Amino acid sequence: MHEAFEAGEDLSGNDAFEVGEETAGQRLDRFLADHIGDISRTHVQTLIDEGRVLVNGLAKKPSYRLEAGETITVEIPAPPLPGVPAENIRLDILYEDEDVAVVNKPAGMIVHPGAGVDPGTLVAALLYRFGDKGLSTVGGPLRSGIVHRIDKGTSGALLIARTDMAHLKLVEDFRERRIEKTYVALLHGKLKGESGRIELPIARDLRRRSRMTARRREGRQARTDWRMRLRLGSFSFIEAGLHTGRTHQIRVHFSAMGCPVVGDTVYGAPRQEKVGNETLPVLERNFLHAARIAFMHPRSGKRIECRAPLPPELVAYIERFGRATSAELGAIDAALRGFL
Repeated sequence: MHEAFEAGEDLSGNDAFEVGEETAGQRLDRFLADHIGDISRTHVQTLIDEGRVLVNGLAKKPSYRLEAGETITVEIPAPPLPGVPAENIRLDILYEDEDVAVVNKPAGMIVHPGAGVDPGTLVAALLYRFGDKGLSTVGGPLRSGIVHRIDKGTSGALLIARTDMAHLKLVEDFRERRIEKTYVALLHGKLKGESGRIELPIARDLRRRSRMTARRREGRQARTDWRMRLRLGSFSFIEAGLHTGRTHQIRVHFSAMGCPVVGDTVYGAPRQEKVGNETLPVLERNFLHAARIAFMHPRSGKRIECRAPLPPELVAYIERFGRATSAELGAIDAALRGFL
């Protein structure tokens, strides 16, 4: 074989590569950066992080050393539309300096547009607030400043990069699990014990591509640690820490345990809750909130911790939930303490 690989198009539109003897032992990210035209190593790492790169059908880390004969498949998204128009949308800024910002994203807001036209995104609001020169460019024109994401139906603290230096350092910190993320959620079902750990791989659901699943063994490693804050009848109010940051991770993990997030109809929760004889109003969102994020500042190295207060609609909902289950008001206040 004169070349290090053979490339072609499969029926799904993915690029396929076969590793030759000449490139055995090379890092996965370096191999792809060398063999996919007009793509940076950072973009390659993004594709790997998003689960778009598989080696013999399995997700691997960017540092994975390749072996001769292995097949690499790469899903490359369609080219994005140029730029996002700025929109005058109010932002709740929890922290900002010249390198980073932390935003309290509301439920219902998409972080960045996809291949279509999505008005009202967080990126559009960030561009109005900081200007196109005040956000990192590493993620491309549709993802200015975006280092990680929160689902549309989830609220809470989101870390933003304002410079390319900060972006690259934060991407590394996310990859090395140095950034702490804490969520709170109201779940269906009674979790056993006062704390626990869920370690189930997460992969794309092959039947419904908009969903993820924990039922495919070839999924990417994922770990969620949780602690019970309050039991409300047959429901659980918990605090969850993400050791990894896979797409829909908390929603998928607790759904796999038979305890979907309240309001999350995608993963098995009913649209409207009935507690005893009382039917509660439709929540119109997931009861999932990114309450805290802690990170080392990319320039100074100083530890920064930001907390996003639990939104009023979730506070009101759990209080009504508590009344419906005859929970003690003091127990609810104690469970919410630290999240308000």
